[in-house]
Amino acid sequence: MIFGSHVSIRDGYLGAAKRAAALNADAFQYFPKNPRSISVKSFNKEDAMLCKNFCKRKGLVSVVHTPYPTTLTPADENKREQVKGSLLNDLEIADACGSLGVVVHFGKDIFRDDQLASYRLMIEVLNEVLSQWQGECRILLENMAGKPGAMGTTLEELVQLRRLSDHPDKIGFCFDTCHAFASGLWDGDNWKQVEEKGVELGYFEDLAVIHLNNSKYDTGTGKDRHANIFELGYIKEEQFAQVMDSRLLENVPFILETPKEIVSHKEEIRQLHLKWGKDKGTP
Repeated sequence: MIFGSHVSIRDGYLGAAKRAAALNADAFQYFPKNPRSISVKSFNKEDAMLCKNFCKRKGLVSVVHTPYPTTLTPADENKREQVKGSLLNDLEIADACGSLGVVVHFGKDIFRDDQLASYRLMIEVLNEVLSQWQGECRILLENMAGKPGAMGTTLEELVQLRRLSDHPDKIGFCFDTCHAFASGLWDGDNWKQVEEKGVELGYFEDLAVIHLNNSKYDTGTGKDRHANIFELGYIKEEQFAQVMDSRLLENVPFILETPKEIVSHKEEIRQLHLKWGKDKGTP
């Protein structure tokens, strides 16, 4: 099992990798730049190279998460150009750091009377970005936490969007456990059905990373509020165990995005390894 967490880049990309190593993590996620704005960052390429080399030596897997305002359904042409430039910049930074991909949230339904228009816009934006991208990193589409029926909450949507893209080889997936629980995609007791559907669709073949989060609210509520894995969440330990025991997820990194106020990420990673990882069964 590959466990890790989101870390800060306040000390640079190499600093982020060293922070992950200090947590005894096997993987980490980071924002490539200011998480609160979409922009193009002139980044330190030497720092990125040092991060990449450090990760190779330590056997660390890394992944980028786009800034919060990034959207694949921009509301106007100006926002569309900003998003495209920012995404290409994120891919460039991720590639330089040796990261496996850039996580992007599935788009929203901005054409409320024509949901198909929102899907078409997403495909157009992805095509425009990926037609310019020649690096190794992929865009990783993340499932959304809306109520059942909301856009981006099914495996079918994610797979179909990839298939309809002009560059499916440059697109993979990120599965968020809290989002899946909130949307009712995974209600905690139907993991076998999720697996069967994912296999049927070919989803797991392109699943690159899992966001491992508990939920502060019950399934089907559409509320995206993360909780710690073993503390005060609605997803029970035995329900997480079904996911952990899945052979389809072997070698897929599990990245924590959980609150650090109650349990530190270092402690939470230790608990995960004791329960399901390399230290399983250790007293």
